[in-house]
Amino acid sequence: MPTVLLIGTLDTKAEEYSYVRDRILRAGHQTLVMDLGILSDPPFTPDIPSADVARAGGEEIGVLRARGDRGSAVDTMQRGACSLVPALFAAGRFDGVLGLGGGGGTAMISAAMRTLPVGVPKLMVSTMASGNTAPYVDVKDITLMYSVVDIAGLNPLSRRILGNAAGAIAGMVAEGRRNTAEVTARDRPLLAATMFGVTTPAVTAVRERLERAGFDVLVFHATGAGGRAMEGLIDDGYVAGVVDVTTTEWCDEVVGGVLSAGPDRLGAAGRAGIPQVVSVGALDMVNFGAIETVPERFRTRTLYRHNDAVTLMRTTAEECVAIGRRIAGQLNRAKGPTVVVLPLRGISALDAHGKPFDDPDADRALFETLRRCLSPAVRIVELDAHINDPAFADTVSTEMLALLGRVDAVHRT
Repeated sequence: MPTVLLIGTLDTKAEEYSYVRDRILRAGHQTLVMDLGILSDPPFTPDIPSADVARAGGEEIGVLRARGDRGSAVDTMQRGACSLVPALFAAGRFDGVLGLGGGGGTAMISAAMRTLPVGVPKLMVSTMASGNTAPYVDVKDITLMYSVVDIAGLNPLSRRILGNAAGAIAGMVAEGRRNTAEVTARDRPLLAATMFGVTTPAVTAVRERLERAGFDVLVFHATGAGGRAMEGLIDDGYVAGVVDVTTTEWCDEVVGGVLSAGPDRLGAAGRAGIPQVVSVGALDMVNFGAIETVPERFRTRTLYRHNDAVTLMRTTAEECVAIGRRIAGQLNRAKGPTVVVLPLRGISALDAHGKPFDDPDADRALFETLRRCLSPAVRIVELDAHINDPAFADTVSTEMLALLGRVDAVHRT
């Protein structure tokens, strides 16, 4: 029987949690209740009391209550929840999670939800769901439902909304079990790839060939969130290999654009020891918003208006050196087989002869830095081709299949 984890502040929302718990039980599922409340004990006994959560966060609940510092108490309960929730899931104690909260509750509960793998049903009913939701969702598949009214007692409207939430999570956990069975039965290994509009022909050709060889390919848009989502799925163990053609997010991390994926980009595959084929797609560009948002210090640089909301800036030779060093540093730590493919005639659709970002000196600086800084354990393959030429896609696909031990598919596909 599927089990739903109900996690929230029972000191202020026990009535609402009792309501959704009863609705989930009526749907034929079980519940597991975790209390994050710090003010007092709830009117019913939860499966995981607040004292256990506080202790997992490094404090005693009595100390938190006596101190009376709400901010530090919230931090402690959030740490405790983030420790307990993934452990309970790993032990098979629940199949999905439902939370109800305002500002503080949403922050704590969504943080705990983000510790769970993608694919685990996560539903957050929140007063914060109508604003900027990025801090709560980040790159995980958290479903947010706006509560419309504050979660402060039951009334005809809140009963309808909370009833919908209970029905939604009940359906999600039931469907999740069916999906798991179907995915297991299909048993096609997953590969991850990165793409930008300016590398689409290359990545599309790579994806199609790898799919013909018997793999499913997850393509991530290299927009910062896309790169972090891919890294998270790799850390969660979903991915058997990575075709990281488009590493452009490093430009924004090093130079200061708006689409950085953070300093851990290219870290997950190395930690996992899975095969990776990496290239330099779109390392010729830094991303900004509309033209008027480009920082003043960059206004005299080579800029390209992609559309009303996106302006691209060509990376310089000096920036390419810094980017190459950062990429080499990440790849040199990889525990698994790693190949770097360098397309010597251009690294994006804008970086070709006569195109706006055509800059052989900058590309040369990037290539020379990678040659110099990469460990001998990282094999470099150089092609006298543009990144969107068929020869590049053929080489990347062949290298990936070889690293995966699929020599039989190298020529057949």
